Amino acid sequence: MAVGAVLAVAAAAAPGTVDAEVAGGGSRRVPEILVTARRRVEDVQVVPAALSVVDGDLIERSYTVNTAQLSLLVPALNYSSANPRNTAFTIRGLGSSVVAVSQANDGLEPGVGFYVDQVYHARPATAAFDFVDIDRIEVLRGPQGTLFGKNSTAGAIHIITRAPTFDWQAQGEASHGEFNFFQARAAVSGPIVADTLAFRISGLATRRNGVLHNVTTGRDQNNLDNRSVRGQLLWQARDALTVRLTGDWSSFSSECCTQVYLRVGTSLRPAARQFPALSTGIGHAPPSLNAYDRLTDIDARLAVDTNEGGVSLVYDWDLGHATITSVTAWRFWNWNAANDRDYTGLKIQLQQGIPSRQDQISQELRMASNGDGPLGYVWGLYYFRQVITGRPISIYGPTAAYWLIGPTTGTPPVAVPSNLLDGYGQDGSTRFAADSYAMFGEVNWKATDRLTLTGGLRYTIEHKVGDYTTTVSGGLQTTVPALINAKLSILRPQAYGARDDSGDLSGRANVSYQLADGIFAYASHARGFKSGGINMSGLPLNVQNQPALSTAVVRPERNTTYEGGLKTDLFDRRLRFNLTGYHTEVRDFQATLVDSTQTIALRGYLSNIPKVTVEGFEADAVAAPIAGLQLRASVAYARGRYAEYPKGPCPLELQGTATTACDLTGGRLSGLPRWSTTLGGDYAVPIGKAGELFFHADSSWRSSHHGDPTLSKFTLIDGFNVTNAAIGIRAAKGWTVTVFARNLFNSNYIQNLTIQAGNAGLILGTPSDPRIIGATMGFRI
Repeated sequence: MAVGAVLAVAAAAAPGTVDAEVAGGGSRRVPEILVTARRRVEDVQVVPAALSVVDGDLIERSYTVNTAQLSLLVPALNYSSANPRNTAFTIRGLGSSVVAVSQANDGLEPGVGFYVDQVYHARPATAAFDFVDIDRIEVLRGPQGTLFGKNSTAGAIHIITRAPTFDWQAQGEASHGEFNFFQARAAVSGPIVADTLAFRISGLATRRNGVLHNVTTGRDQNNLDNRSVRGQLLWQARDALTVRLTGDWSSFSSECCTQVYLRVGTSLRPAARQFPALSTGIGHAPPSLNAYDRLTDIDARLAVDTNEGGVSLVYDWDLGHATITSVTAWRFWNWNAANDRDYTGLKIQLQQGIPSRQDQISQELRMASNGDGPLGYVWGLYYFRQVITGRPISIYGPTAAYWLIGPTTGTPPVAVPSNLLDGYGQDGSTRFAADSYAMFGEVNWKATDRLTLTGGLRYTIEHKVGDYTTTVSGGLQTTVPALINAKLSILRPQAYGARDDSGDLSGRANVSYQLADGIFAYASHARGFKSGGINMSGLPLNVQNQPALSTAVVRPERNTTYEGGLKTDLFDRRLRFNLTGYHTEVRDFQATLVDSTQTIALRGYLSNIPKVTVEGFEADAVAAPIAGLQLRASVAYARGRYAEYPKGPCPLELQGTATTACDLTGGRLSGLPRWSTTLGGDYAVPIGKAGELFFHADSSWRSSHHGDPTLSKFTLIDGFNVTNAAIGIRAAKGWTVTVFARNLFNSNYIQNLTIQAGNAGLILGTPSDPRIIGATMGFRI
């Protein structure tokens, strides 16, 4: 069976999914899961790799509307997003760490690959849009790249959408809930030419009022307004040739995304330059000292306007012994936003943003063996190019000089006029271009009926070029050297160009053994490679207050992972239990940091952490103890630390006027909970011949973790639990009525946090969404 053919099949049941027999009260077995993680159709229980699969039905039943909520179903996956542009994924704590607004860096390649229908999306921001018409999602853990697409050091997320069908299908639903939540999803599919040409059109619209109240403007902010549409054509040219053409577009436009007062931390700086004294001196107080009152007083414009889309063409040509696949794609992403970067009602910063445009093209050519013979293989070629242009804009206001500089500056002291920075700002342009070429292949040899040996290699060549230019203007015009230097300490014109040329051989090898029917074991070794990056957000300043050109390029990242696993289907497939253990060592880990030597404007930049290690285990269980009931449980334990980090950024409590660097060796890896668990279940009770009554619940718990790479005690995010539930009736005629609750117990927790610009000690956070109860009516024919 060709790889592409699986895309035209109904969704394969995923872990935690009740298939038709179970829902109807018939089967008492855990459903089989078919995946294409190795570019061929396989039962997930014989794939020698750690991966999680969530299908479209579970996504719909759990009201998982986007990738942020997907992380609640997959414990090893962590998601951070201060706004769509500043979005990052980590798997087992590794990937790209974005912790705050304006810290995304266009020159950083994500460590977790994000794919939709085999097409790589280079900007993590495109993952912030809502799901539409999903067949399943495969989350692969550990280095990837010997089988398909772009190389990635931490793992990959692959979203597979539902394909066109040659029989007529239609489905749709509308949901309404608290905070004026509304979501509509619909899809229709059918033949244009019988058995030859089929189409599928699907769309989604999501709207929700803001969950933060602005006491300055009287408006509710951090609302949602998403729209997506996808159109597809499937051409069955002949039995051996299938062509799938897809076009899609998504948009996110809202009054979003700000944060609220979380806490105040103290530093070694003079008390007069810390938040309590500064805010008292100007007569300002936060609207609430409790983040879960969800109150803000920002006074600058807040808005997000972003959209993305593209076209892809996938050929699958079945030669009998093998299938040739070609994936050709073009995509774009537009970004524009306005932020109040000081997060207060003070006029410190009036405008901050970087309107951006990204275009990418990619071409992949693969050949994968068919059948179940002793030798299986995949080999391919991959090309990828992207260009990102941006315009960094920042403007300060009348309170900026008081808050960021103080009453005097220089030696001997010179009085600072209150309007020194009023209207002072920067404008500029950035351009980043990257080309990637790769050759990859993997071979599986069945040495015996039970023993299989696998080896794969990939050679990648990357060329990256970046140009960054900014100018400054405005503010009080002065000829006093101390005042000129004070202005330049806030924003300094920068112009630099940089390039990086990287190439490396990566790969993996594993051995797997079928110990008995339903018991499968494997051990693997993998080496991942991520090319060097270019700082595209401006450079930190050196001791001469000049851009540090040595920080323009960061070194490539190299990942080495050892992994072993056991996959079992027990008691006539009534219980599935999988266990994975791993150890990962990353050299020159690429991270987005904040220069703690800057007491004025915090600047996010790229840096290498010499050595990071993560080790742990993951366990997943699915049980079908009685007809109609399915239970799920997953746990992930991860011990991540900075194994070598002698010159890291200092935590707030150790920052003083002469702070340079701190030894963070031995500290916990930021953004990684030690424990993550998920529990869930589905139960369906037949109601005569009319249909069934069904129940769904899932609960996710994560332990505490640091929300900032400095590991400051003030940036610790407490552990939290989120529970979602639904109850409904599914009629035999295809309609469904459901009552649902997201965050059923109204748990309060912090999603991410930010240290306020100025380093005065104010810590901001994004509080959890409050409980939303609503109802859904849907149909499927």
